[in-house]
Amino acid sequence: MEKITSFTIDHIKLQPGLYVSRKDKVGSETVTTFDLRLTKPNEEPVLNTAEVHTIEHLGATFLRNDRQWKDKVLYFGPMGCRTGFYLLLAGDYTSREALPLVLNCFRFIRDYSGPVPGASARDCGNYLDMNLPMANYWGGKYAALLENIDETRLVYPE
Repeated sequence: MEKITSFTIDHIKLQPGLYVSRKDKVGSETVTTFDLRLTKPNEEPVLNTAEVHTIEHLGATFLRNDRQWKDKVLYFGPMGCRTGFYLLLAGDYTSREALPLVLNCFRFIRDYSGPVPGASARDCGNYLDMNLPMANYWGGKYAALLENIDETRLVYPE
């Protein structure tokens, strides 16, 4: 079998950032997959499941309620390696074009207090596995990176 695209990225060189992971044609439409990398793979600790789960609930809620982007958001969820998240948008976009949306999303996660949306037995299959303070921490850490990001963190390393 062929190696899938995400396994061809040099994870030794990869730094936290916002990257276009791939662009796929679906009929006449383009779907852009973004790699929202929060930690340096294989060097920094990965995110624990509780904060990943909380970020997923908060991020998906924010993104699907954003007035400008909600109709373009196809998916937001964690990477299996727990070093970041994937965001799939309908359309052909660059990392720079998605940056304001992702930055606002992680500022929202950083600043959020109150009940986590969808964190109930009725709405979620594992609603007890949540950690809002750590989600706030990671939201702040990633937002700070995005606020000062340069081109080296917007394009995958060679």
